[in-house]
Amino acid sequence: MSDPTREIAWFATKGAGTNEARRIRELLSGLEAVCEWPFSKKDKRGSFATLWRKLRARRPGLMVMEGTGLAGGLICLLGRLLWRVPYIVSSGDAVGPFFRSHRPMFGWLFAIYERVLCRFCAGFIGWTPYLAGRALTFGAPRAVTAAGWPLAGATRRTREEVRRHFGISTEAIVVGIIGALEWNDSRGYGYGWELAKCARQLDDPRFVFLIVGEGAGLARLRKEVESLPPGRVVLPGAVPLEEVMEVISAMDLGSLPQSMDGVGLFRYTTKLSEYAAAGLPVITSQIPVAYDLGHDWMWRLPGEGPWTDEYVGAMTSLLRGLTPEEIEARRRAVPGQLEAFDREAQIARVTSFIRDILASKQSG
Repeated sequence: MSDPTREIAWFATKGAGTNEARRIRELLSGLEAVCEWPFSKKDKRGSFATLWRKLRARRPGLMVMEGTGLAGGLICLLGRLLWRVPYIVSSGDAVGPFFRSHRPMFGWLFAIYERVLCRFCAGFIGWTPYLAGRALTFGAPRAVTAAGWPLAGATRRTREEVRRHFGISTEAIVVGIIGALEWNDSRGYGYGWELAKCARQLDDPRFVFLIVGEGAGLARLRKEVESLPPGRVVLPGAVPLEEVMEVISAMDLGSLPQSMDGVGLFRYTTKLSEYAAAGLPVITSQIPVAYDLGHDWMWRLPGEGPWTDEYVGAMTSLLRGLTPEEIEARRRAVPGQLEAFDREAQIARVTSFIRDILASKQSG
């Protein structure tokens, strides 16, 4: 019979089968006695009850939470308080600013929650070094960076075949984005909105805007571009994970819209690793990562966020004067496989990190 005190239990607050669950499963693949505890984002109360029962019965040697959802965080804090079960948090967002951007009235509450979660954790896995530093500032005793890697499969269709599938000319300059097209009511913005606005301002038939994904923002995007010439903005909905890299390879420029606040400034986002792997130059904001990892293959636009007229105007001006030669020069500067997104190196780092935490708990 296995010893539960040596068991490493993990769960992802986005739910089983998500990219986040796949990420943490692989990051923990170098460790022994690892098991997944079920969690469903659609049934947070039920998931909380299930985790509570498992926690009381098993009392594992360590819990690892991918994400910062309240239901999962409360389980971690209760396990720490009642049975001294240590926990690790892995996150790609600054919790307080993220919730403040979506629900301004409750931002202060989640700012407190973020600090408490960091203060009592055994360690923090940040998707960026900026998030790791933030967690340390809030009291996390240890931190390590694991930025992620492209989770999508290899390309099978050629660039031309993918374009033909979407009805896009081989001569077009394709500016694209792929991701969850959620809508932020407080900002009046969702991914792809900056491209739809730019398409309305840019009277240049060379450009096609490809916005791939699903979410509440998709219907708004379709309404925004309905008066444009057919094919100027392509909105195919979601694509299977194994086709993501194929779709990205059909683009010429990738959009990486981020806000210049406590949300965007701390991020890399998973899209960046995929864009880099595909050799895709990127248009983004003046965020730290655009200087740290992409100073010579990213265009950095001004503005507080991609929903502002300043940002959209700057993108429109950039594209209006852009030449194929400039695009090719930026493409040649893309490093392809960035060291920050090396999968094996991240697994090795996280393995050592967790083993050191477990060793310190046993000796203590």
